[in-house]
Amino acid sequence: QVQLVESGGGLVQAGGSLRLSCVASGRTFSSYAMGWFRQAPGKEREFVAGIKGSGRNTFHADSVKGRFTISRDNAKNTVYLQMNNLKPEDTAVYYCAADRNYLTDFRPNGMDYWGKGILVTVSS
Repeated sequence: QVQLVESGGGLVQAGGSLRLSCVASGRTFSSYAMGWFRQAPGKEREFVAGIKGSGRNTFHADSVKGRFTISRDNAKNTVYLQMNNLKPEDTAVYYCAADRNYLTDFRPNGMDYWGKGILVTVSS
């Protein structure tokens, strides 16, 4: 069992930046693919960014490419989401998730473990 705890959310003005962190329990963090997802009110949960265990392979949704960057520090059991040039449409609850399957395609239904989520609000 893996427990995930997100931090770093809050209120920011459009154009601002935030960095989300997600700390994972357990000794096998480097074997998990990690992802960030978000869910806005009235919308389905969507993929934001993903990173494979080694950290060399990263993936970003088109809507955040060039603005958000996912990274991980396996020594600290932590995955990050650096969010720059935030827009009001980025407002959502952001979730960290882990997948034991290295070949994951980061579909929400395929992730094995989820954090409780953290709210990011971008004001215009």
